[in-house]
Amino acid sequence: MDTLTSAPLLTTKFKPSFSPQQKPCFPHRRRFENGKKNQSIVPVARLFGPAIFEASKLKVLFLGIDENKHPGNLPRTYTLTHSDVTSKLTLAISQTINNSQLQGWYNRLQRDEVVAQWKKVKGKMSLHVHCHISGGHFLLDIFARLRYFIFCKELPVVLKAFVHGDGNLFNNYPELEESLVWVFFHSKIREFNKVECWGPLKEASQPTSGTHSDLKLPQSCEEDCECCFPPLNLSPIPCSNEVINNTYEPIDGIGTQHGNL
Repeated sequence: MDTLTSAPLLTTKFKPSFSPQQKPCFPHRRRFENGKKNQSIVPVARLFGPAIFEASKLKVLFLGIDENKHPGNLPRTYTLTHSDVTSKLTLAISQTINNSQLQGWYNRLQRDEVVAQWKKVKGKMSLHVHCHISGGHFLLDIFARLRYFIFCKELPVVLKAFVHGDGNLFNNYPELEESLVWVFFHSKIREFNKVECWGPLKEASQPTSGTHSDLKLPQSCEEDCECCFPPLNLSPIPCSNEVINNTYEPIDGIGTQHGNL
């Protein structure tokens, strides 16, 4: 995933910001052919390149989870983090958020983790994905627009990492790829504090996927029932319906068992 605090290189319209007299901020790739001098200088901006999933860079951790247990019967949560040093992704598959991945000043500065939870609502499975756009410190607020752009660009890679890393689950229950993906963007800024439906998982993991604005987020039953799982009081992601109502709800304190989405 791209570095989410690299925004100082860009304006809010995501264009390089430099005058004709200045050198551009992006590095360049020089091409030499048959010993000749460089014939072209191509800007290299990973931000604008295609989002590509590389299985060799994914590390998967199964933490206290039954790989073959259907998520409609046992809580199943994904915690995905990225290292800018090694360019590797770490995916933890567990019943609750893997807090150990989110510790340290660097992770708290970047806030580029993605957490997700399988939910059964009114008998239908869906994958709820959470991204922290802004809130927590001023840099995140300043570059909220860029962060939203990057998260949207990289989400297909994230979803492919979920499917690849949890391969046994999808082999045993291929119908899960037909489940709708709901993306919760958490932001202090109203414009980016919202919920989007990205369609079925098998489509949402494609770079050309789009949102389905005509669909409404289904609500879990308020009382104990058999058609919804996990129960409201056991949701591993501590967020609230304030996101749906377009008011800010931070993801700080992640991993405690309260709230519901």
